Amino acid sequence: MVVVFAVACSRGSGAAPASLPPDPSVVRTADGLVRGTATLDKRHFAGIPYAAPPVGPLRWQPPQSVAPWPGVRDATKTGPRCLQDEGSDVEFGRQTDEDCLTLNVWTPEPAEELRPVMVWLHGGAFINGNGAMYDSRWLVDRGDIVVVTLNYRLGALGFLAHPALGPPGAVGNYGLQDQQAALRWVRNNIAAFGGDPDKVTIAGESAGGMSVCDHMVAPDSQGLFRAAVIQSGPCQAQIALPQAERVSVDFARDVGCGDPAAAAACLRGLPAHELDKPVWYGRIGEDTLSGPVYGTAALPEDPMVAIREGRAADVPVLIGSNRDEFTLFAALQYLRGARQYAAGEYPDLLADTFGPQSATVGARYPLERYGGSAALAYSAAVTDGVFACVAGRMAGQLSAVNAVYAYEFADPKPPTPEPMRTLPFPVGASHSLELRYLFDVGGAPPLDPAQQRLSDQMIDYWTSFVRTGAPGADGAPEWPEVSGGGPWMSLRPDGPRVVTDFDQEHQCEFWAGLTGR
Repeated sequence: MVVVFAVACSRGSGAAPASLPPDPSVVRTADGLVRGTATLDKRHFAGIPYAAPPVGPLRWQPPQSVAPWPGVRDATKTGPRCLQDEGSDVEFGRQTDEDCLTLNVWTPEPAEELRPVMVWLHGGAFINGNGAMYDSRWLVDRGDIVVVTLNYRLGALGFLAHPALGPPGAVGNYGLQDQQAALRWVRNNIAAFGGDPDKVTIAGESAGGMSVCDHMVAPDSQGLFRAAVIQSGPCQAQIALPQAERVSVDFARDVGCGDPAAAAACLRGLPAHELDKPVWYGRIGEDTLSGPVYGTAALPEDPMVAIREGRAADVPVLIGSNRDEFTLFAALQYLRGARQYAAGEYPDLLADTFGPQSATVGARYPLERYGGSAALAYSAAVTDGVFACVAGRMAGQLSAVNAVYAYEFADPKPPTPEPMRTLPFPVGASHSLELRYLFDVGGAPPLDPAQQRLSDQMIDYWTSFVRTGAPGADGAPEWPEVSGGGPWMSLRPDGPRVVTDFDQEHQCEFWAGLTGR
């Protein structure tokens, strides 16, 4: 795999090196000129449309081409976010619009040589989030790469799979197809921004990581990237088309479009604000999510099956999870008043998530091992069964064909947003908290000196992977490839280290026996 990757790198795309423009803030794309913001050492272009507005007759259609524009388009401000679930949106639906298919480019100053590119797919359970959240200046400054962040359709507008919306098997996955359209835009335009279209890495966290899993097996994604980063992606949460269609029919009925013969016209005629409630397809613990559907033209098979059977894209993969993934979700339930996590709630928590296997899980994760805390015991069980051991299984399966590098983010006290600092239980290295070490996302206290050193090392590892297909960092341990069950890189503020007991720490043999996988 490593040899194949090196040959691919040396071959290149044949694209001419980027010529140095007289005004570095102006770039010509295939659709017209854009003017961004240029400083001495970097440039930022925001709100560039990569597909036509998906409104009116284009609602629930694959993304269409952008209409070229005259003159110079302002690219100094990010575009609106795609419609969000207001119930879980920290901005309560502000600055959102159905016309939202834009992307943002972060790039170093112009140079003669084209630079490798990372395309970042945001998380948010496929119901929230946006590309502009991820200020990528640190990756650009330290790693000398180009970074693209983007919006894609969310919730019902992105993933409703009502059978009336298109030909059989061609419904749903509109948000996934948006991501593919953005990748095609990168292939066709990124050289003008100094990026190499033949050296594109796709990366994402949570729902973004799940999306990367999908692109690893989706036919129309092949050839659009040469490496992949999967951060905290519970890729087993995808569902099959028949189930998605049933849920979508119920969704349409609930918004007043229950007549199958008129459902498509009815749905496309609804005001956008009546469609900001998600279509719920899956669950992570007690939390629900929308998302891609397999058994469709865009995603023919379950990505977990394709990965297990060696049919995923043969590209280098960096994959990992956080030591205490699920404490974030437990914290959100507590802060919303949905759960108090009293000791007496523990059996019900387990039953809601693990059904008839709940007693077996409870015996393996007894309250007394976690200081009597139902929140910590429950979070440990879901972390291991849904995140850590799934990532471990994927890493081992992919390593049979691919060059794979696995990590666990294990800072026990990372900076957290203020509400999470008042909880009666610690959140530790919870879901999404590693992002503060890669992006300037704000909303949390600054990193302390040891954490800043870890941040620098992580940025070096990640950007080395984008540049070469293998993570590396000066002054940090060499990161070995996965072979079977390990090894893993443990990312800690007292120094990254290679560990071989990841499966044991997360009781993955138990989970394999419980699920039969």
